[in-house]
Amino acid sequence: MAASQSAMAEINVTPLVDVMLVLLIIFMVTMPIQSVPVDVDLPQKTDKKPDNPKEPPKPIELRIAASGEVYWNNTLVDVSQLERQMVETVAQDPTNQPELQIDTNEAAEYGVLAKVLAAAKNADMYKIGFVQK
Repeated sequence: MAASQSAMAEINVTPLVDVMLVLLIIFMVTMPIQSVPVDVDLPQKTDKKPDNPKEPPKPIELRIAASGEVYWNNTLVDVSQLERQMVETVAQDPTNQPELQIDTNEAAEYGVLAKVLAAAKNADMYKIGFVQK
């Protein structure tokens, strides 16, 4: 052989890639789809209306000032007494609680808000909203 004629040392990979793609598609189609059932309890339609729908009570406006003071309907309240007041409010009618609307000043410490939320949780208040005025 002459120096100008050398053997081709490269492999043509195009047919190899084509075969691999066909095998991949076959495995994807023949592989059984594994599904895990998820139980979901959806509410059912009822034609029954409540006998005496209760009027929701007036919401409680709870404001946390920048200084850390807490106001319950514009009345200054000590944070240590807040949970007792919340328990009394919930005890009036546990099925028809007032909504607790919390307005926090941007400069207020997070620790005060955490104490308020902990007191609401301990008092079993479940209607809590955050407002910004």
